[in-house]
Amino acid sequence: MKQGHGDLTVATRGKGLYDISREVRQWVAKQGIASGLLTVFLQHTTASLTIQENADPDVRRDMTDFFDQLVPDDTPWFRHTLEGPDDMTSHIRSSLTSASLSIPVRDGAPALGTWQAIYVFEHRSVPHRRRVLLHLIGE
Repeated sequence: MKQGHGDLTVATRGKGLYDISREVRQWVAKQGIASGLLTVFLQHTTASLTIQENADPDVRRDMTDFFDQLVPDDTPWFRHTLEGPDDMTSHIRSSLTSASLSIPVRDGAPALGTWQAIYVFEHRSVPHRRRVLLHLIGE
């Protein structure tokens, strides 16, 4: 069994989905592991990870709009607003999605479907630098 550890920094420009598939594929290819399991982990509590369609950009916009409607930034009864009106709402949105993904690796690449991509889902309105840890185990 072999293992690889790495990380990516993702600069976001505010709310939305940021495709990191290319960077993840490049990192996996360099590990020399043909078959295994990739863990992608986001070290933040106001952003998340998701696998979503990569063909129609309306999917990404609709996802952001849906979460904005589901947990609106102007919710008056949230107490945790130290970093602004989108602080607590971003924590809730990230709890509804995920901080980590497990993706099979086949033939030295993440085994994503034809229309799938890996996204950092930024829930904050202002730009951030998000750290994504990568761990690959296999042979």
